[in-house]
Amino acid sequence: MGVSSTAPLLLRAARGEQVDRPPVWMMRQAGRYMKAYRDLRDKYPSFRDRSEIPEVAIEVSLQPWRAFQPDGVILFSDIVTPLPGMGIDMDIAEGKGPIIYSPIRTQSQIEQLRPLDPESALPFIKTILQSLRQEVGNQSTVLGFVGAPWTLAAYAVEGKGSKTYSIIKNMAFSDPTILHQLLTKLAESIADYVRYQIDCGAQVVQMFDSWAGQLSPQDYDTFALPYQKMVFEKVKQTHPDTPLILLVTGSAGLLERMPASGADIITVDWAVDMADARARLGKHVKVQGNLDPGVLFGSKEFIRDRILDTVRKAGNWGHILNLGHGVLPETPEENVAFFFETAKNLNALV
Repeated sequence: MGVSSTAPLLLRAARGEQVDRPPVWMMRQAGRYMKAYRDLRDKYPSFRDRSEIPEVAIEVSLQPWRAFQPDGVILFSDIVTPLPGMGIDMDIAEGKGPIIYSPIRTQSQIEQLRPLDPESALPFIKTILQSLRQEVGNQSTVLGFVGAPWTLAAYAVEGKGSKTYSIIKNMAFSDPTILHQLLTKLAESIADYVRYQIDCGAQVVQMFDSWAGQLSPQDYDTFALPYQKMVFEKVKQTHPDTPLILLVTGSAGLLERMPASGADIITVDWAVDMADARARLGKHVKVQGNLDPGVLFGSKEFIRDRILDTVRKAGNWGHILNLGHGVLPETPEENVAFFFETAKNLNALV
C-alpha cells in the first residue's frame, strides 16, 4: 500500500482521503482529437494493433500524459479485448466499433465458451500496465478498465453496436435462462481480468456498462446490477484496497441503484446536475464526472465556469473531475489543455 502521502492524488481521492483539489482525467483522453494519435493511426490503421502491440498501446496511453499531465493515465484498450480469449472472435472496425463474427444466440455456443486466462490470452496487458506505472511513477494514477457483463453480452449477442438492442432484449425477455448463463460466464472472466490488471499495475479500475442505460430499472436490477456486483465482489475478495469505478451510459434514471453494485465511485453523466446527484446518492458515495464533453467546444471562460460549477456542487470530498462521457473527436486540443490546466489550478480560482 505504501504511505498515503506518497500515493498519487487520484488514488488518494478514490480511497476517500481528503485532498486539496479534485483529481482530473478524461475518458477517451487518448484518441482522435490529438494530432499525435491520428499520426500513429495512419501508421497502424488497425485498432487491435494499436491496442495490442505493447509499444504502440504504451505510446498512445502516454500521449495525453505528456501533453496534459492528467491525474489518471488509463490503459489504451477496448472493452471487447478479452472476448477472443473466451472463444468469441471479434474485430474492431474503424469508426464503427466491435464486430462479433459469430454472434452468441444458442445454449451450445454458451457452453463452448471457455474461462478467460488473461496471462495467456492477453499477454500484452502486463507489458502495457507495467510500463505505464514505471513511466508515471507517483505523479499520476494508472487506471485499468473492463466492460461489464451486460454490455459485453449485448455485443456478443447483437454482433455489433445497436440502437434498439432488440436481439439481446428478445433473449432477455423470452429466454432469460441462457442469457443468465452467458452473463455469469462473462462476470467470472471479467473478475479475473480485473484482478489481473491490478496485479499488473492498475491502481484503480473502471468498469464500463455502456449499454445498461438502455434497460428499464427493473431489467437493470435483473440483468446488469447482479453481474456488476458479482464482478466487484470477486475482485474485493482478493484485492480489497483497489478502488473500483462504475460507469453506466445514460444512467440518470438508475443513479440510486448503482451503489448496490459495490463500486467505490459512481460516474455521473451530464444529464444530472452534480448537486442533485450528490443528494440522490447520499454524502458517503464518491462520484466522478460530470462535465458535458460539448462544453469543451465553448470559450475558455465558459469552460472555466462549468468546471467551477461542477466542483462546487460536488463538494470538497470524494470527487474525481471528469467529463460525463468520452471527449469528442473534433474537440480543439487547446481546449483540452485548458480544461486540465484550470482543473489543476482550481485553488487559485475558488
